[in-house]
Amino acid sequence: MYLVSCKTSATSKIDNYLPICVLTAVVTSSIGGIAMLVLLFLYLRKKCSFIFWKRKGEDYRNVKAFLKSRGSLALRKYSYSEVKKMTEYFKNKLGQGGYGSVYKGKLHTGSLVAVKVLKESKGGGEEFINEVASISRTSHINIVSLVGFCFEGQHRALIYDFMPNGSLEKFIYDAKCGTNHQLGWHTLYNISLGIARGLEYLHRGCNTRILHFDIKPHNILLDEDFCPKISDFGLAKLCNNKESVVSLLGARGTIGYIAPEIVCKNIGGVSHKSDVYSYGVMVLEMVGGRKNVDEVIDCTSEIYFPHWIYKQIEQKKELGLTGIVEEEDKKLAEKMILVSLWCIQTDPSSRPSISMVIEMLQGELESLQMPPKPFLYSSSVSDSDMPTTTYMISRLERSIRYHINYIWQISSLLLKL
Repeated sequence: MYLVSCKTSATSKIDNYLPICVLTAVVTSSIGGIAMLVLLFLYLRKKCSFIFWKRKGEDYRNVKAFLKSRGSLALRKYSYSEVKKMTEYFKNKLGQGGYGSVYKGKLHTGSLVAVKVLKESKGGGEEFINEVASISRTSHINIVSLVGFCFEGQHRALIYDFMPNGSLEKFIYDAKCGTNHQLGWHTLYNISLGIARGLEYLHRGCNTRILHFDIKPHNILLDEDFCPKISDFGLAKLCNNKESVVSLLGARGTIGYIAPEIVCKNIGGVSHKSDVYSYGVMVLEMVGGRKNVDEVIDCTSEIYFPHWIYKQIEQKKELGLTGIVEEEDKKLAEKMILVSLWCIQTDPSSRPSISMVIEMLQGELESLQMPPKPFLYSSSVSDSDMPTTTYMISRLERSIRYHINYIWQISSLLLKL
Protein backbone atom coordinates (compact mmCIF):
# COMPACT_ATOMS: atom_id res chain seq x y z
CA MET A 1 0.00 0.00 0.00
CA TYR A 2 2.83 2.38 0.85
CA LEU A 3 4.65 1.65 -2.38
CA VAL A 4 1.54 2.22 -4.45
CA SER A 5 0.82 5.44 -2.59
CA CYS A 6 4.35 6.72 -3.16
CA LYS A 7 4.21 5.87 -6.83
CA THR A 8 0.83 7.55 -7.24
CA SER A 9 2.08 10.66 -5.44
CA ALA A 10 5.24 10.87 -7.59
CA THR A 11 3.23 10.40 -10.80
CA SER A 12 0.82 13.14 -9.74
CA LYS A 13 3.70 15.55 -9.13
CA ILE A 14 5.18 14.78 -12.55
CA ASP A 15 1.78 15.23 -14.24
CA ASN A 16 1.38 18.62 -12.54
CA TYR A 17 4.94 19.67 -13.43
CA LEU A 18 4.80 18.80 -17.18
CA PRO A 19 2.20 21.44 -18.22
CA ILE A 20 4.23 24.08 -16.36
CA CYS A 21 7.39 23.06 -18.23
CA VAL A 22 5.61 23.07 -21.59
CA LEU A 23 4.02 26.45 -20.87
CA THR A 24 7.35 27.90 -19.74
CA ALA A 25 9.07 26.60 -22.87
CA VAL A 26 6.34 28.00 -25.16
CA VAL A 27 6.40 31.42 -23.45
CA THR A 28 10.20 31.56 -23.47
CA SER A 29 10.43 30.62 -27.15
CA SER A 30 7.66 33.08 -28.02
CA ILE A 31 9.42 35.89 -26.17
CA GLY A 32 12.66 34.92 -27.89
CA GLY A 33 10.97 34.87 -31.28
CA ILE A 34 9.36 38.25 -30.70
CA ALA A 35 12.67 39.66 -29.53
CA MET A 36 14.36 38.38 -32.68
CA LEU A 37 11.62 39.91 -34.84
CA VAL A 38 11.95 43.25 -33.03
CA LEU A 39 15.72 43.21 -33.48
CA LEU A 40 15.33 42.27 -37.14
CA PHE A 41 12.77 45.05 -37.64
CA LEU A 42 15.05 47.63 -35.99
CA TYR A 43 17.98 46.44 -38.10
CA LEU A 44 16.03 46.63 -41.34
CA ARG A 45 14.55 50.00 -40.39
CA LYS A 46 17.99 51.39 -39.66
CA LYS A 47 19.38 49.93 -42.89
CA CYS A 48 16.43 51.18 -45.00
CA SER A 49 16.69 54.59 -43.35
CA PHE A 50 20.38 54.69 -44.19
CA ILE A 51 19.67 53.71 -47.81
CA PHE A 52 16.84 56.26 -48.01
CA TRP A 53 18.99 59.13 -46.77
CA LYS A 54 21.92 57.93 -48.87
CA ARG A 55 19.70 58.01 -51.97
CA LYS A 56 18.42 61.43 -50.99
CA GLY A 57 21.98 62.63 -50.76
CA GLU A 58 22.81 61.06 -54.11
CA ASP A 59 19.72 62.68 -55.70
CA TYR A 60 20.77 66.04 -54.35
CA ARG A 61 24.31 65.65 -55.63
CA ASN A 62 23.08 64.44 -59.04
CA VAL A 63 20.82 67.44 -59.53
CA LYS A 64 23.40 69.87 -58.16
CA ALA A 65 26.08 68.48 -60.48
CA PHE A 66 23.68 68.75 -63.42
CA LEU A 67 22.82 72.38 -62.67
CA LYS A 68 26.51 73.20 -62.24
CA SER A 69 27.31 71.64 -65.61
CA ARG A 70 24.53 73.76 -67.16
CA GLY A 71 25.69 76.99 -65.58
CA SER A 72 24.94 78.91 -68.76
CA LEU A 73 21.21 78.06 -68.70
CA ALA A 74 19.11 81.16 -69.37
CA LEU A 75 16.69 80.18 -66.61
CA ARG A 76 16.05 81.96 -63.35
CA LYS A 77 16.47 80.06 -60.11
CA TYR A 78 13.75 80.79 -57.55
CA SER A 79 13.92 80.16 -53.82
CA TYR A 80 11.27 78.00 -52.17
CA SER A 81 9.94 81.07 -50.32
CA GLU A 82 9.47 82.79 -53.69
CA VAL A 83 7.59 79.74 -54.97
CA LYS A 84 5.27 79.87 -51.95
CA LYS A 85 4.74 83.59 -52.45
CA MET A 86 3.98 83.38 -56.20
CA THR A 87 1.42 80.59 -55.61
CA GLU A 88 -0.06 82.28 -52.51
CA TYR A 89 1.03 79.26 -50.49
CA PHE A 90 -0.26 76.78 -53.08
CA LYS A 91 -3.78 78.18 -53.04
CA ASN A 92 -5.00 77.41 -56.56
CA LYS A 93 -4.31 73.84 -57.69
CA LEU A 94 -4.62 73.31 -61.44
CA GLY A 95 -3.95 69.59 -61.55
CA GLN A 96 -2.21 66.61 -60.04
CA GLY A 97 -0.35 63.56 -61.27
CA GLY A 98 2.25 60.98 -60.37
CA TYR A 99 4.97 63.64 -60.67
CA GLY A 100 3.38 66.03 -58.15
CA SER A 101 0.95 68.94 -58.31
CA VAL A 102 0.56 72.03 -60.51
CA TYR A 103 -0.49 75.39 -59.06
CA LYS A 104 -1.41 78.70 -60.61
CA GLY A 105 0.95 81.51 -59.72
CA LYS A 106 1.90 85.10 -60.49
CA LEU A 107 5.37 86.58 -60.80
CA HIS A 108 6.23 90.01 -59.37
CA THR A 109 6.00 91.31 -62.95
CA GLY A 110 2.33 90.31 -63.04
CA SER A 111 2.86 87.45 -65.48
CA LEU A 112 0.81 84.34 -64.79
CA VAL A 113 2.68 81.05 -64.43
CA ALA A 114 2.01 77.37 -63.78
CA VAL A 115 4.17 75.97 -61.00
CA LYS A 116 4.80 72.22 -61.01
CA VAL A 117 5.91 71.12 -57.54
CA LEU A 118 7.63 67.75 -57.86
CA LYS A 119 7.28 64.95 -55.36
CA GLU A 120 10.43 63.61 -53.74
CA SER A 121 12.47 62.40 -56.67
CA LYS A 122 13.12 58.82 -57.65
CA GLY A 123 15.94 57.57 -59.78
CA GLY A 124 18.54 60.20 -58.95
CA GLY A 125 16.28 63.20 -59.65
CA GLU A 126 15.87 61.96 -63.23
CA GLU A 127 12.52 63.66 -63.86
CA PHE A 128 13.76 67.07 -62.73
CA ILE A 129 16.95 66.71 -64.77
CA ASN A 130 15.07 65.47 -67.85
CA GLU A 131 12.63 68.36 -67.69
CA VAL A 132 15.26 71.10 -67.31
CA ALA A 133 17.72 69.49 -69.74
CA SER A 134 15.08 68.99 -72.43
CA ILE A 135 13.11 72.23 -72.32
CA SER A 136 16.17 74.43 -71.77
CA ARG A 137 17.35 73.29 -75.22
CA THR A 138 14.11 74.18 -76.96
CA SER A 139 12.55 77.29 -78.41
CA HIS A 140 9.44 76.58 -80.46
CA ILE A 141 5.89 77.88 -80.61
CA ASN A 142 4.52 74.36 -79.98
CA ILE A 143 6.74 73.60 -76.98
CA VAL A 144 5.84 74.94 -73.53
CA SER A 145 8.26 77.60 -72.21
CA LEU A 146 10.12 76.99 -68.95
CA VAL A 147 10.47 80.29 -67.08
CA GLY A 148 12.55 79.05 -64.17
CA PHE A 149 13.01 76.43 -61.49
CA CYS A 150 13.42 75.92 -57.76
CA PHE A 151 16.07 73.67 -56.27
CA GLU A 152 16.42 74.17 -52.54
CA GLY A 153 17.14 71.19 -50.33
CA GLN A 154 14.48 68.61 -51.12
CA HIS A 155 12.15 71.22 -52.63
CA ARG A 156 11.98 71.15 -56.41
CA ALA A 157 9.63 73.05 -58.67
CA LEU A 158 9.39 74.00 -62.33
CA ILE A 159 7.82 77.30 -63.40
CA TYR A 160 6.15 77.50 -66.83
CA ASP A 161 4.18 80.06 -68.81
CA PHE A 162 0.51 79.79 -67.84
CA MET A 163 -1.81 78.27 -70.45
CA PRO A 164 -5.34 79.68 -69.92
CA ASN A 165 -7.16 76.90 -71.77
CA GLY A 166 -5.49 74.13 -69.78
CA SER A 167 -4.89 70.71 -71.28
CA LEU A 168 -6.32 69.23 -74.46
CA GLU A 169 -7.77 66.39 -72.38
CA LYS A 170 -10.77 68.36 -71.13
CA PHE A 171 -11.72 69.31 -74.69
CA ILE A 172 -11.84 65.67 -75.79
CA TYR A 173 -13.95 64.15 -73.09
CA ASP A 174 -14.64 65.16 -69.51
CA ALA A 175 -15.48 61.89 -67.77
CA LYS A 176 -16.37 63.59 -64.48
CA CYS A 177 -19.29 65.57 -65.85
CA GLY A 178 -19.97 63.26 -68.77
CA THR A 179 -19.90 66.02 -71.36
CA ASN A 180 -18.07 66.25 -74.64
CA HIS A 181 -16.39 69.64 -75.09
CA GLN A 182 -16.11 69.20 -78.84
CA LEU A 183 -13.97 71.78 -80.58
CA GLY A 184 -14.58 72.74 -84.19
CA TRP A 185 -12.94 70.52 -86.81
CA HIS A 186 -10.68 73.30 -88.09
CA THR A 187 -9.47 73.87 -84.52
CA LEU A 188 -8.89 70.14 -83.96
CA TYR A 189 -7.02 69.90 -87.24
CA ASN A 190 -4.81 72.90 -86.39
CA ILE A 191 -4.10 71.45 -82.94
CA SER A 192 -3.06 68.08 -84.42
CA LEU A 193 -0.86 69.86 -86.97
CA GLY A 194 0.71 72.05 -84.27
CA ILE A 195 1.54 69.04 -82.09
CA ALA A 196 3.12 67.30 -85.09
CA ARG A 197 5.26 70.38 -85.77
CA GLY A 198 6.34 70.45 -82.12
CA LEU A 199 7.34 66.78 -82.30
CA GLU A 200 9.22 67.36 -85.56
CA TYR A 201 11.19 70.10 -83.82
CA LEU A 202 12.05 67.75 -80.95
CA HIS A 203 13.05 64.94 -83.32
CA ARG A 204 14.91 66.96 -85.93
CA GLY A 205 15.13 70.66 -85.03
CA CYS A 206 17.33 70.51 -81.93
CA ASN A 207 21.07 69.93 -81.79
CA THR A 208 20.25 66.90 -79.66
CA ARG A 209 17.25 64.77 -80.60
CA ILE A 210 14.62 64.66 -77.86
CA LEU A 211 12.23 61.72 -77.60
CA HIS A 212 9.25 62.63 -75.43
CA PHE A 213 7.82 59.15 -74.56
CA ASP A 214 4.64 60.55 -72.98
CA ILE A 215 2.56 62.19 -75.72
CA LYS A 216 -1.08 62.23 -74.62
CA PRO A 217 -3.92 64.80 -74.36
CA HIS A 218 -3.09 65.56 -70.71
CA ASN A 219 0.41 66.72 -71.71
CA ILE A 220 -0.77 69.04 -74.49
CA LEU A 221 -1.48 72.54 -73.18
CA LEU A 222 -3.53 75.16 -75.03
CA ASP A 223 -2.97 78.91 -74.94
CA GLU A 224 -5.68 81.56 -75.34
CA ASP A 225 -5.75 80.96 -79.11
CA PHE A 226 -5.81 77.15 -78.76
CA CYS A 227 -2.23 76.91 -80.00
CA PRO A 228 -0.95 73.55 -78.66
CA LYS A 229 2.18 73.30 -76.50
CA ILE A 230 3.87 69.98 -75.74
CA SER A 231 4.66 69.78 -72.03
CA ASP A 232 5.90 67.38 -69.32
CA PHE A 233 9.34 66.16 -70.36
CA GLY A 234 9.89 64.08 -67.21
CA LEU A 235 10.21 60.85 -69.22
CA ALA A 236 12.08 62.38 -72.17
CA LYS A 237 15.34 60.97 -73.44
CA LEU A 238 18.08 62.95 -75.13
CA CYS A 239 19.96 61.12 -77.85
CA ASN A 240 22.35 61.70 -80.72
CA ASN A 241 20.69 62.76 -83.97
CA LYS A 242 22.47 59.89 -85.70
CA GLU A 243 20.92 57.31 -83.38
CA SER A 244 18.02 55.57 -85.11
CA VAL A 245 17.31 53.21 -82.19
CA VAL A 246 17.69 54.00 -78.49
CA SER A 247 18.01 51.75 -75.45
CA LEU A 248 15.70 51.99 -72.43
CA LEU A 249 16.24 50.41 -69.01
CA GLY A 250 12.51 49.95 -68.53
CA ALA A 251 9.09 50.77 -69.89
CA ARG A 252 8.12 54.43 -69.80
CA GLY A 253 4.96 56.24 -70.75
CA THR A 254 1.24 56.04 -70.05
CA ILE A 255 -0.76 52.87 -70.57
CA GLY A 256 -2.91 53.23 -73.67
CA TYR A 257 -0.40 55.47 -75.43
CA ILE A 258 2.79 53.37 -75.12
CA ALA A 259 4.13 52.05 -78.41
CA PRO A 260 4.17 48.21 -78.45
CA GLU A 261 7.93 48.00 -79.09
CA ILE A 262 8.60 49.70 -75.74
CA VAL A 263 7.02 46.73 -73.96
CA CYS A 264 7.85 43.95 -76.43
CA LYS A 265 11.35 44.26 -77.89
CA ASN A 266 10.65 41.60 -80.55
CA ILE A 267 8.32 44.00 -82.38
CA GLY A 268 11.11 46.44 -83.24
CA GLY A 269 13.54 49.01 -81.89
CA VAL A 270 12.52 51.96 -79.73
CA SER A 271 12.95 55.20 -81.67
CA HIS A 272 11.27 58.47 -82.67
CA LYS A 273 8.58 56.24 -84.20
CA SER A 274 7.47 55.46 -80.63
CA ASP A 275 6.36 59.09 -80.24
CA VAL A 276 4.58 58.80 -83.60
CA TYR A 277 2.53 55.87 -82.25
CA SER A 278 1.46 57.86 -79.17
CA TYR A 279 0.60 60.79 -81.41
CA GLY A 280 -1.62 58.57 -83.58
CA VAL A 281 -3.52 57.24 -80.56
CA MET A 282 -4.08 60.78 -79.32
CA VAL A 283 -5.35 62.08 -82.68
CA LEU A 284 -7.84 59.19 -82.88
CA GLU A 285 -9.16 60.24 -79.46
CA MET A 286 -9.45 63.82 -80.71
CA VAL A 287 -11.51 62.59 -83.67
CA GLY A 288 -13.74 60.27 -81.65
CA GLY A 289 -14.19 62.66 -78.74
CA ARG A 290 -13.55 59.74 -76.38
CA LYS A 291 -10.97 57.27 -75.19
CA ASN A 292 -10.20 54.67 -77.85
CA VAL A 293 -11.28 52.03 -75.35
CA ASP A 294 -13.06 53.21 -72.21
CA GLU A 295 -12.29 50.97 -69.24
CA VAL A 296 -15.52 52.04 -67.53
CA ILE A 297 -17.72 50.66 -70.34
CA ASP A 298 -18.91 47.11 -69.92
CA CYS A 299 -17.20 44.55 -72.17
CA THR A 300 -20.41 43.59 -73.90
CA SER A 301 -20.91 47.09 -75.32
CA GLU A 302 -17.29 48.15 -75.69
CA ILE A 303 -16.09 48.89 -79.20
CA TYR A 304 -12.46 49.44 -80.08
CA PHE A 305 -12.69 52.75 -81.93
CA PRO A 306 -9.74 52.27 -84.38
CA HIS A 307 -11.31 49.04 -85.67
CA TRP A 308 -14.76 50.59 -86.03
CA ILE A 309 -13.58 53.76 -87.76
CA TYR A 310 -11.36 51.74 -90.14
CA LYS A 311 -14.38 49.72 -91.25
CA GLN A 312 -16.48 52.85 -91.75
CA ILE A 313 -13.88 54.44 -94.03
CA GLU A 314 -13.08 51.20 -95.85
CA GLN A 315 -16.75 50.69 -96.72
CA LYS A 316 -17.31 54.43 -97.31
CA LYS A 317 -19.99 54.58 -94.62
CA GLU A 318 -21.02 57.60 -92.60
CA LEU A 319 -18.53 58.34 -89.82
CA GLY A 320 -21.22 59.38 -87.37
CA LEU A 321 -18.90 61.91 -85.72
CA THR A 322 -20.26 64.94 -83.90
CA GLY A 323 -19.78 68.48 -85.17
CA ILE A 324 -19.53 67.66 -88.89
CA VAL A 325 -21.72 70.26 -90.61
CA GLU A 326 -19.81 70.90 -93.84
CA GLU A 327 -18.06 68.79 -96.46
CA GLU A 328 -14.77 70.41 -95.43
CA ASP A 329 -15.27 69.16 -91.86
CA LYS A 330 -15.71 65.63 -93.17
CA LYS A 331 -12.53 65.85 -95.25
CA LEU A 332 -10.50 67.12 -92.28
CA ALA A 333 -11.86 64.32 -90.08
CA GLU A 334 -11.06 61.64 -92.68
CA LYS A 335 -7.58 63.04 -93.19
CA MET A 336 -6.88 62.98 -89.44
CA ILE A 337 -8.22 59.42 -89.21
CA LEU A 338 -6.11 58.07 -92.09
CA VAL A 339 -2.95 59.73 -90.76
CA SER A 340 -3.53 58.41 -87.24
CA LEU A 341 -4.22 54.86 -88.51
CA TRP A 342 -0.83 54.97 -90.27
CA CYS A 343 0.76 56.19 -87.03
CA ILE A 344 -0.57 53.30 -84.90
CA GLN A 345 0.81 50.50 -87.08
CA THR A 346 2.27 47.78 -84.87
CA ASP A 347 5.53 47.53 -86.82
CA PRO A 348 7.53 50.75 -86.24
CA SER A 349 8.98 50.57 -89.76
CA SER A 350 5.44 50.82 -91.19
CA ARG A 351 4.77 54.11 -89.41
CA PRO A 352 5.59 57.43 -91.07
CA SER A 353 8.11 59.82 -89.56
CA ILE A 354 6.59 62.87 -87.93
CA SER A 355 7.82 64.97 -90.89
CA MET A 356 5.86 62.70 -93.21
CA VAL A 357 2.84 63.06 -90.92
CA ILE A 358 2.96 66.84 -91.41
CA GLU A 359 3.13 66.38 -95.20
CA MET A 360 0.15 64.02 -95.08
CA LEU A 361 -1.91 66.43 -92.97
CA GLN A 362 -1.13 69.35 -95.25
CA GLY A 363 -1.65 67.37 -98.47
CA GLU A 364 -4.82 66.47 -100.32
CA LEU A 365 -7.11 63.80 -98.88
CA GLU A 366 -7.24 61.99 -102.24
CA SER A 367 -3.45 61.48 -102.16
CA LEU A 368 -3.59 59.47 -98.90
CA GLN A 369 -3.50 55.70 -99.22
CA MET A 370 -5.54 53.40 -97.03
CA PRO A 371 -3.25 51.98 -94.32
CA PRO A 372 -3.16 48.28 -93.37
CA LYS A 373 -5.87 47.13 -90.95
CA PRO A 374 -5.26 47.86 -87.27
CA PHE A 375 -3.85 45.21 -84.96
CA LEU A 376 -6.13 42.20 -84.25
CA TYR A 377 -8.55 43.12 -87.07
CA SER A 378 -9.69 40.15 -89.12
CA SER A 379 -10.52 40.72 -92.79
CA SER A 380 -12.57 37.52 -92.92
CA VAL A 381 -15.21 38.84 -90.53
CA SER A 382 -18.70 39.28 -92.00
CA ASP A 383 -21.17 41.95 -90.91
CA SER A 384 -23.33 39.34 -89.15
CA ASP A 385 -20.36 38.33 -87.03
CA MET A 386 -19.48 41.88 -85.97
CA PRO A 387 -21.19 41.93 -82.52
CA THR A 388 -19.51 38.69 -81.43
CA THR A 389 -16.20 39.67 -82.97
CA THR A 390 -16.28 43.12 -81.38
CA TYR A 391 -16.89 41.49 -78.03
CA MET A 392 -13.99 39.05 -78.54
CA ILE A 393 -11.67 41.84 -79.71
CA SER A 394 -12.66 43.96 -76.73
CA ARG A 395 -11.92 41.15 -74.30
CA LEU A 396 -8.61 40.36 -75.98
CA GLU A 397 -7.59 44.03 -76.13
CA ARG A 398 -8.51 44.42 -72.45
CA SER A 399 -6.43 41.35 -71.57
CA ILE A 400 -3.46 42.66 -73.55
CA ARG A 401 -3.68 46.08 -71.89
CA TYR A 402 -3.92 44.42 -68.46
CA HIS A 403 -0.77 42.35 -69.02
CA ILE A 404 1.12 45.29 -70.53
CA ASN A 405 0.14 47.33 -67.48
CA TYR A 406 1.33 44.52 -65.19
CA ILE A 407 4.68 44.18 -66.99
CA TRP A 408 5.11 47.96 -66.98
CA GLN A 409 4.47 48.18 -63.22
CA ILE A 410 6.84 45.30 -62.44
CA SER A 411 9.64 46.77 -64.57
CA SER A 412 9.12 50.19 -62.98
CA LEU A 413 9.23 48.61 -59.51
CA LEU A 414 12.46 46.76 -60.30
CA LEU A 415 14.08 49.99 -61.44
CA LYS A 416 13.31 51.61 -58.08
CA LEU A 417 15.00 48.82 -56.08
